[in-house]
Amino acid sequence: EFEKTIQAKKDSKGVAFDTELTARDLKELVEDYKKIIKDAKGTSFPEDPREQLRMSIDAVFGSWNNKRATAYRNLHDIPHNIGTAVNVQTMVFGNMGQTSGTGVAFTRDPSTGEDLLYGEYLINAQGEDVVAGIRTPQPIAKLEKEMPENFKLLIDIRNKLEDHYKDMQDLEFTIQEDVLYMLQTRTGKRTAAAALQIAVDMVDQGFIDIKTAVTRVEPQMLDQLLHKQLDKKAKEKTKVLTKGLPASPGAALGKVVFDADDAVEEAKNGNVILVRTETSPEDIQGMAVAQGILTARGGMTSHAAVVARGMGKCCVAGAEDIKVFEKKQYFQVNGTQVKKGDWITLDGSTGEVFTGQIPVVDPEIDENFETFMSWVNDFKRLGIRTNADTPKDSEVALGFGAEGIGLCRTEHMFFEGERIKSVRKMIVSSNEDERRKALMELLPMQRKDFYEIFKVMKGLPVTIRLLDPPLHEFLPTEEEDIMEIAKEMGMTFDELKSTITSLHEMNPMLGHRGCRLSITYPEIAEMQARAIFEAAADLTKEGYDVQPEVMVPLVGSLMEIKILKEKIISVADEVMNEKNLKFAYKIGTMIEVPRACLIADKIATEAEFFSFGTNDLTQMAYGFSRDDSGKFLPDYIEQGILAKDPFATLDIGGVGQLMKMGLEKGRKSREDLKVGICGEHGGDPKSIEFCHKIGMDYVSASPYRIPVARLAAAQAAITEESGQE
Repeated sequence: EFEKTIQAKKDSKGVAFDTELTARDLKELVEDYKKIIKDAKGTSFPEDPREQLRMSIDAVFGSWNNKRATAYRNLHDIPHNIGTAVNVQTMVFGNMGQTSGTGVAFTRDPSTGEDLLYGEYLINAQGEDVVAGIRTPQPIAKLEKEMPENFKLLIDIRNKLEDHYKDMQDLEFTIQEDVLYMLQTRTGKRTAAAALQIAVDMVDQGFIDIKTAVTRVEPQMLDQLLHKQLDKKAKEKTKVLTKGLPASPGAALGKVVFDADDAVEEAKNGNVILVRTETSPEDIQGMAVAQGILTARGGMTSHAAVVARGMGKCCVAGAEDIKVFEKKQYFQVNGTQVKKGDWITLDGSTGEVFTGQIPVVDPEIDENFETFMSWVNDFKRLGIRTNADTPKDSEVALGFGAEGIGLCRTEHMFFEGERIKSVRKMIVSSNEDERRKALMELLPMQRKDFYEIFKVMKGLPVTIRLLDPPLHEFLPTEEEDIMEIAKEMGMTFDELKSTITSLHEMNPMLGHRGCRLSITYPEIAEMQARAIFEAAADLTKEGYDVQPEVMVPLVGSLMEIKILKEKIISVADEVMNEKNLKFAYKIGTMIEVPRACLIADKIATEAEFFSFGTNDLTQMAYGFSRDDSGKFLPDYIEQGILAKDPFATLDIGGVGQLMKMGLEKGRKSREDLKVGICGEHGGDPKSIEFCHKIGMDYVSASPYRIPVARLAAAQAAITEESGQE
């Protein structure tokens, strides 16, 4: 209401800026504001300064539990019970004419990390004017011409602060009638690229040592460096719609939305770009789910810019040619109207905005990344493996520093090309001979898969999980597809439909899957073991070092692993006799059933390694369906029943204790038991820290999370060494 009122006043006076209003105009505005307060609150605005101060303090304390503050803490893993504080300090005024001003600055560039004073200021303005985007500010370098003495003093203060804090600082200052006042300093938020540049530079400049530098970059930030950029050739052929400030680097494309609530809803169905005249803290939830943010107002230190950089979101701010009509759900620029639901593309590194969708490409890793990640290896104890099912994924992971494969899912291979037909033949077979015949069609395909992955991994361990999902997942569900596949397989529609119906389970995640499939149909495990060992033998003969590890999934009893281990060893012996050579291999199990943790000492008498499958272990420990928990987990988190989604960050108090028990019991039976984790938690920094604490040997993460996992592992080791919690 206040903004609407002041805008109406400016419109009636034919002026663009607040500073162009006269004293009389401002007095009238004060009366209008008082009326707004009385209408909204039912009481007059207090005249007593002490009462005003008390209400201001209460407002700050009260803000701790508002919606946007809660959302911010959730995003940044800040506990809800630590509370906030209030600083009361003397007010200084930057709006006292041309010898006054206000600004926001960083001691280094928060986007690139360049070692120079970076920021913006406004003459005859208050601090809110800079960050709110009401007026477009000037770059800080121009202050040297307008106020040379104060600029020199600001540079001296910048150097003093960096020398004291040994880190990049975010400053706010006001100049009141030629006197410079520093309002606050804090550690500055920065992009991932800037974080690496600053860490490397500060080591070179002697501010910090390498160990400190490794702790200065948040593991999740590395994701920003690994995100895709716009395809240069496609971009060159696309006309720029408009240009703003490159507030936060990267690329984003999505459908346009105009408010935070819409962003939250529409993001459930696909990528969105949040478009606002300017953002405010109320938009934080929408910004969190959007791929990128576009604002018509604001500078490089505006709310949109600072928040986007902190989140690693692409942002174009201050695109002043844009007129945003938020209620009518469209924006207009240079004669083009862009409506809600239209696609746009942002280049946060250049500030350019395009209509439509521009293809994206993989980013290029620079020298700072290589230097920093080489430091990381000096501190981490945990091994870092990858979850990879193809040679390409394996190569990507190796490039990021993976030390092996912790999970190769064989079922993903079954869906490729013609092989799905052989899989389906095997499933619908009425006897073992037919099944074996179909499996023999799959054998050379699987052997080739493993051969290529082993070759790429160059002697590093490769853990291959035997078939895990229930068989019905490989069969069609739509009647049209059933009819087509029945025809391909020489069956009637009713015969195939009957087979599919017979495989239906009330709760397939707890049904006929994992090792249970291989107990019922041992020929499946035998074919996969043969493919693994024949590939290993062929490469051994070619002079390659190969380290296959066969992982039996979903084991919950000693006899399951004992029976299947015997069959796997039998196949290995057959292959070695046939090929007339020897090769090393390991047989272990995926620990994902709670009972397996309880009897881990018994299972370890047979298993040579454990790999915790924390996705299923969490599912079974909580009794939450991974596929359905999204319906209620947000309510559980909002109401404080759970602090975080247990499928994203390990539940240390429950699932973590099962893992700790399983590891300790297992190693009592087998001292050299290798233990790792291969669920999604293997790429989560907090989960990785727990894995380090309990003495695991490795974690396994998706290829693009490998740098995150490496850094998290190094920081866990440094934290332990320093005795911090």
